[in-house]
Amino acid sequence: MHEGFFDWDESNEDHILAHGVSSAEVEEALLDPKGLRADARNTPDERRFAFVGSTEEERILFIVYAERDGKVRPITARDASVWSET
Repeated sequence: MHEGFFDWDESNEDHILAHGVSSAEVEEALLDPKGLRADARNTPDERRFAFVGSTEEERILFIVYAERDGKVRPITARDASVWSET
C-alpha cells in the first residue's frame, strides 16, 4: 500500500493478524487525518505511540506503533470496540 513508509515483517504482521486486523487496515487507520495520537508505554529503547483511527470501511482501530529508522513500525492493533465491551 504505502511501501517504504511502514516497517512490516512476519513478526508484527502475524501478531496483528492474530487480533483479527490486517496490515492494510492498520495502514489505512494510521493515515486517518482525523485519528488521535498519544504517548503509549515506552520501552527502555524506544518511544511508542497509541493511535485511534478509522479504516476506509469505518472500522475503528486502536494501534500501538514506534518510529524506527524513519518508518512507522506497528507493534499491535485491535478493534477499538473490543475494549468498550469489557
